[in-house]
Amino acid sequence: MTSPLVRTRELRDQFGRVARDLRVSLTDRCNLRCTYCMPLEGMEWMPREETLTDEEVVRLIRIGVEMLGIEQIRFTGGEPLLRRSLEDIARACSQFSTHSGAAPRMAITSNGLGLDKRAQGLFDAGITRANISLDSLDPKRYAQIARRDRFYDALKGIEAAQRVGMSPIKINTVAMRGINESEVADLLGFCLDHGYHLRFIEQMPLGPSHGWHRDQLLTEADLLNLLSDRFDLSPSPAPRGSAPAGLWDVAASEHHPAGDVGIIASVTDPFCADCDRTRLTADGQVRTCLFARGETDLRGPLRSGASDEQIADIWMGATWHKQAGHGMGRPDFRPPERTMSKIGG
Repeated sequence: MTSPLVRTRELRDQFGRVARDLRVSLTDRCNLRCTYCMPLEGMEWMPREETLTDEEVVRLIRIGVEMLGIEQIRFTGGEPLLRRSLEDIARACSQFSTHSGAAPRMAITSNGLGLDKRAQGLFDAGITRANISLDSLDPKRYAQIARRDRFYDALKGIEAAQRVGMSPIKINTVAMRGINESEVADLLGFCLDHGYHLRFIEQMPLGPSHGWHRDQLLTEADLLNLLSDRFDLSPSPAPRGSAPAGLWDVAASEHHPAGDVGIIASVTDPFCADCDRTRLTADGQVRTCLFARGETDLRGPLRSGASDEQIADIWMGATWHKQAGHGMGRPDFRPPERTMSKIGG
């Protein structure tokens, strides 16, 4: 049992931000090859012996939750559904107690492939929320972006998550100029009709080398202009807090129900000042930011016999040195060496 003194620890940085949200990458592998995320071929997968075991993942999460104040866990990849033991990991984590005495909130970020077969088991294990990628409503365009013809499998996964009671279900769409910008309004209409919460994401320089160009970016302003042609939008009065998406309320009309739409404008309107996230890669490295160029190793100390307190101290030290922002607008900005699939969403 963790002592009350230990439970007062937290993941605080030098700018006063406190990490409460833990993103846990369970694998660097994926069954899609989305153009903005991975090259078509030539990926070098993480050796199995470098990947954290289930027991190691659970231990690090327990330290984060019970010793360091983590309140929310999001399982990511690659594609987290490729980790066959995901339900077992989630079930173990659902038994942990946050500093407030509650179980941690658990979610999954997925492409939805195979979720129709596992949604009930994941929900029963404590994963009650889902973010699912869907970049097009056109099966052919979906296949062009994902480089796999799996559109209807993704839809099955989304429908299954809703059927078992996961809520909210957020649809993540990477908005790309000249690729899916003509579908922006259709995607919002689809989500409003089905009760999903659409989140557009500005494309970030986290994919294949030389695959991102700022002049091709579909920005937050561009998206709002495209949506305003069909929808009555107004800024949400709800406090944004540490949420990555800026929200707009969508008024009901004769064509669709009311709802909301979010835009994650990491490039043109970053939310770094309010970030409350910390990240754990599949090989046990702490990353304090998606764009961090440095990492802090927890796997080594873990496997060398470090105590929970020692691991917590290492994690706290890494967090303290978190940068004020990702620096994407600076002339000296360089993207991280890891691509998105190797970091975790």
